[in-house]
Amino acid sequence: MDKRLQQFLDAENISQSQLADTLGVARAGISHILSGRNRPGFDFLEAMALHYPQVSMDWLLTGKGRMYKDTAPAIAENPVFAPKQPPRRVSKILVFYDDNTFEEFQ
Repeated sequence: MDKRLQQFLDAENISQSQLADTLGVARAGISHILSGRNRPGFDFLEAMALHYPQVSMDWLLTGKGRMYKDTAPAIAENPVFAPKQPPRRVSKILVFYDDNTFEEFQ
């Protein structure tokens, strides 16, 4: 994962310290992950998923797939539609004039 995290930093053009500050984790923690000394914990992975939702967690964790998720909007499998309303027709029109009179048309 250390190489993929470095690829992400390079792709986003951000430094280790910027990533640490964004995620709210210790700067040394990022350094330890990149050096291979430590593996990322749940808090780190959760923060990555929340702050960088465009990054594929599958890619980050396993190296499978692409770095970034597909940007096409998701289509709901079971969309909810409002019931069809019958067509409406105009039944009455009121016209008000400035001399305080009105006309009604049906």
